[in-house]
Amino acid sequence: MKLSDFAQGRDNNFNLLRISAAFAVLVTHSFALVVGSGDAEPFRKSLGVTLGSTAVDIFFVASGFLVTASLLVRQSAIEFIWARALRIFPALLVMLLLTVFGLGLLLTTLPTSVYLSHPKLYGYLLKCSTLVMGVAFSLPGVFEGNPWKNAINGSLWTLPYEVRMYGILVVVWLGLRVVKTNRVQVLERVIIVGAVLSGGLAVGHYFRHGTNEGSFTHLFFMFFSGAAFYVLKDRITLYRQLFWIMVAALAISTQAGKTVFFLVYMLTIAYMLFFVAYVPSGRIRAYNRLGDYSYGLYIYAFPVQQTLAALIPGISIMQMLLGSTVLTLLLAVLSWHLIERRALGLKGRYVGRTQQVFSRATARAPDTVR
Repeated sequence: MKLSDFAQGRDNNFNLLRISAAFAVLVTHSFALVVGSGDAEPFRKSLGVTLGSTAVDIFFVASGFLVTASLLVRQSAIEFIWARALRIFPALLVMLLLTVFGLGLLLTTLPTSVYLSHPKLYGYLLKCSTLVMGVAFSLPGVFEGNPWKNAINGSLWTLPYEVRMYGILVVVWLGLRVVKTNRVQVLERVIIVGAVLSGGLAVGHYFRHGTNEGSFTHLFFMFFSGAAFYVLKDRITLYRQLFWIMVAALAISTQAGKTVFFLVYMLTIAYMLFFVAYVPSGRIRAYNRLGDYSYGLYIYAFPVQQTLAALIPGISIMQMLLGSTVLTLLLAVLSWHLIERRALGLKGRYVGRTQQVFSRATARAPDTVR
């Protein structure tokens, strides 16, 4: 069946894929934060990637597909912007406030008055809550004695990239207002060209630097390859045989060196992701009844793990993995039910009010000119 036959409605496995990816990031960080080295995760040395970096790619491919679908179906920049903002910022802001004025205040080695008046604290809060200029990673006097020193929430580094991808997509859409006809078709062509060009740049970056982790071109390719899959959904068929051929090719490539693995991985990850997202059905879809806990798991795991490392010196990787999973999952469930789901429920109200403001401004414009 064509991808377009599957890509309708919300009965799919994206929630399960996203929480699996968030858990993979937690696993990778369990190694790094206990040992104090990013090379501690076994796959980094053998394949040049980690479970966590692969999970980030999954997030970006899935996001590119789903948000492009949202924009092209609704064709409203206002709806797009509010949907993305309400998904990211309310839960992020709550987590930051808890981290800065709860966790940081309890664990800092500085006197309370010094900590609360330190400019670094408010710089951290401002930068991480806006995501415009990247994120900050340290708070004054917090986690200074941990194996991975000073880092409060290393997972947040991907969020500014995510926001930039949204920005690129909506800016191009708005810029295409000058196109009187076929605006959607032009955007689709831009997306495909962007995916192809960024793929070439990502491969070039890999051959120059030997890695693509944290590379803008790599994440751009992942996001816009997902977007391109949505654009080409009527031409892409999800074959079970092809999926298993790709799985076999990727498995064989792990024995052929990092470069071969990287090239096979780049060519297959998107197709395999969408196959898993749409084709398996039945009992596996029951997970959708729980909610989308992936974002909460992603943004809370790192500070929880750093807290465990600070409170339990010499904690083992397995203890870190088990303890942080339980605590972070609890926070993720609370975040979804108390903040994220409620925030998303406000979209219609905010979109309506914003549209009213623009309508009034547009209606007044001729009077002002006269």
